[in-house]
Amino acid sequence: MTQTMLDQIGGEPGLSELVTHFYDLVETEPEAARLLALHMDGHGLEHTREEQFNFLSGFMGGRQYYLEKHRHMNVREIHAHVPILLEDAELWLTVMDRTLSDLGHLGPKTERLRTTLRKVALLLVNDGKVPGA
Repeated sequence: MTQTMLDQIGGEPGLSELVTHFYDLVETEPEAARLLALHMDGHGLEHTREEQFNFLSGFMGGRQYYLEKHRHMNVREIHAHVPILLEDAELWLTVMDRTLSDLGHLGPKTERLRTTLRKVALLLVNDGKVPGA
């Protein structure tokens, strides 16, 4: 049986740890202040922590919590209200890279995850242009 990305990071407990550590860094690290500001302009970090877990669970091959709740998994639609610059996407990836490293996720499977996350993050770049703004 093939392991999902979710299995590879320790299932839902591992994902919970990943999301928690990531947003703890966003809240506490000065270099992540721009990410914190972007999240605070939206629904806030508590909401984001929950929805990030829900999304990543399905994205990584686990239960589709986000899809069940919102009826879609369209990341561009999810982030359409957020002005995202290339620097923001790179910052998000830097913090996620640190999170993966801090939690001991290493090796080829983690590198594939990093590559996948990079592709998605770069899709979200809208040069700060938010529709209807």
